[in-house]
Amino acid sequence: MSRTLIVSNRLPTKVLRTDEGLTFQPSEGGLATGLGSIYRRGDNLWIGWPGLFVQDEAEEAHISQELRADNMAPVFLTESEIHDFYEGFSNGTLWPTFHYFSDLATYEQSHWEAYVAVNQKFCEAVLAQAGPDDTIWVHDYQLLLLPEMLRRARPEAAIGFFLHIPFPSQELIRVLPWRTELLEGMLGADLIGFHTFGYLRHFLSAVSHLLGWPAQNGQIETPTRTIRVDAFPMGIDYERYAKAATSEAALAHMAEYREALRDTRVILSIDRLDYTKGIAQRLRAFDLLLQRYPEWRGQVSLIMLVVPSRDQVAQYASLKEEIDELVGRINAQYRTISWNPILYFYRSLPLEELVSLYSLAEVALVTPMRDGMNLVAKEFVASKVDKKGVLILSERAGAARELSDAIIINPTDMGQLAESMHEALVMPEEEQITRMTAMQALVRRYNVFSWSRLFINQLAYTKMKQHTLATEMLSNEATTQLLTDFKASQQRLILLDYDGTLVPFHPNPQRAEPGQELRLLLRALAELPSTRVVIISGRDRATLANWLGDLPLDFIAEHGVWLRTAGEDWQLFQPLRADWKRDLRPVLELYVARTAGSFIEEKDFSLVWHYRRADTDLGIERAREMLSHLSFMTANTDLQVLEGNKVIEIKNAGINKGSAAARWVERYAPDFTLALGDDRTDEDTFRALPSEAYTVRVGSGARSLARFHLASPIDVRRLLRKLLG
Repeated sequence: MSRTLIVSNRLPTKVLRTDEGLTFQPSEGGLATGLGSIYRRGDNLWIGWPGLFVQDEAEEAHISQELRADNMAPVFLTESEIHDFYEGFSNGTLWPTFHYFSDLATYEQSHWEAYVAVNQKFCEAVLAQAGPDDTIWVHDYQLLLLPEMLRRARPEAAIGFFLHIPFPSQELIRVLPWRTELLEGMLGADLIGFHTFGYLRHFLSAVSHLLGWPAQNGQIETPTRTIRVDAFPMGIDYERYAKAATSEAALAHMAEYREALRDTRVILSIDRLDYTKGIAQRLRAFDLLLQRYPEWRGQVSLIMLVVPSRDQVAQYASLKEEIDELVGRINAQYRTISWNPILYFYRSLPLEELVSLYSLAEVALVTPMRDGMNLVAKEFVASKVDKKGVLILSERAGAARELSDAIIINPTDMGQLAESMHEALVMPEEEQITRMTAMQALVRRYNVFSWSRLFINQLAYTKMKQHTLATEMLSNEATTQLLTDFKASQQRLILLDYDGTLVPFHPNPQRAEPGQELRLLLRALAELPSTRVVIISGRDRATLANWLGDLPLDFIAEHGVWLRTAGEDWQLFQPLRADWKRDLRPVLELYVARTAGSFIEEKDFSLVWHYRRADTDLGIERAREMLSHLSFMTANTDLQVLEGNKVIEIKNAGINKGSAAARWVERYAPDFTLALGDDRTDEDTFRALPSEAYTVRVGSGARSLARFHLASPIDVRRLLRKLLG
């Protein structure tokens, strides 16, 4: 029976060492709550670090046994691993970079090596637990490499990955020395999830620009499979907060606070100590509110709860010092005998006290400089059972994409933030209720349980679509059968595309020469008894003749326009016109002028616009424009516009690789046919061949008519060498 394995840096239970021995303390985090319904079900499992450095094997065995009883499996990390992997690379490099604070990031090779090693340790822990049919769901920035490590070990596994922090612009990802490894690590997953569409868009842009893989419409075409990328805004356990807000304990705390505050109105700020949260900026904005609107002095207080976090790290210690100084200065400037402007607490609170503050506050300030989602905003909304209260929310928090009925602000604009506090304090009660009702309906519906359920269901659907649409990999068994049929055949036909099939794509097409190794391989194949080898390419005939013309090969050039049997002259497939090029070449020249790095290739009977060397986004945009432009100009003509791998070609309609390949099949009547190609033009070849032919798509195997799939030209050459015995 298949299971779901959840993998994160930390387990939902923290192991503590006390004078009485080890204690196991459940986590109150949103992730633990949302996934609790998954990992506790049946034999499902949560894999992660238990938060403790073990002293010996006996303690390790004891912890493993205790956690296993609650469907958890620990990954034990050393103190040095936590220092370099977690504090060093995860929080010293990735965290600031992904939150747009790259000036605070460090780039230590030793930290990177620890990150790789710990991800590998997690991989081994998962593989020790995972069965062949299990679903694996990896979480967050500490484990970006894990999906690809798992993919290499289990090529068919169902792997999901969710990033809980922002994914930044590809310009920031470029800064990372290990950007390629990190992106490829994430792409080991079948489904990659983000909180917002904006993060998704940044990720697709990074993959397209930095890896060169086609990435659009929420899909990434890799050499081995299609990966789905989608936005899944994470929610909270709405009912938990709503019920807690009306509990006896919460109401008692609220009464205590109200008695202490008397008639003072409350603005609430709750955050973990972190430079991404905008705490200092919030304090300055509150100071500005009291300057601009002196009538609020003595009438409103800011309750600021800062949850301790990493305050031994220099950046965080400096931030806490700044917060302490700001609170002290503002209180010293405005306080009276009966009123403190800011009530500042540096500690965490249990749920009942937390929701009592949410219930008490008239205004919540959730104004991070950058945040993946920010669940505090949703917790505040869920706790407002009387529907009164105003949420002020940063436009840079993921939650702002959903909670549009909040007052949305720019967290760096102190004036706007001060004005928004005034606006919230004077907002009519009717408007407060209208806004809060709308936000509560959304937070209640899109809760943490629907989030986890939606992701798991989408992952299962993605795997199903992969199996339905993708071409089968040319496995060892299929290769053995292919070789058996090849040796037993009397007449063999081998049809080989050139670019992307025999050789990798090159930014400059004229530099994609075959090389001596490939030339020797093709000659040896062509000299096998009763074997015809045909190079079937979009290349012009002059280039093919120059590179391969001295070999005993047949040629189909310009997608079927020109044909040549070994030792004979070139022949046209059929009489064609070329006068149309005079009218259309100026159009292509216009796009060359507008697209730096693009160029035109003119063949005898076709025109090709190449944009492989152009900026990726600009090239894609210009290609869309050109396709629309040319489609209009060639309507009701005998011309065809083809989109290839970073090329657009205009050619005569009715002639393609398939119609040319059919002539070879008709002429030689082979009892063994092998055809290999990498793009849409090769689909015509696959379509024209008999069903028993061995057709192989190279590169992405998605949505192909081919029977089989190989990942790269390296695999193609390996297969061709096997034909030689």
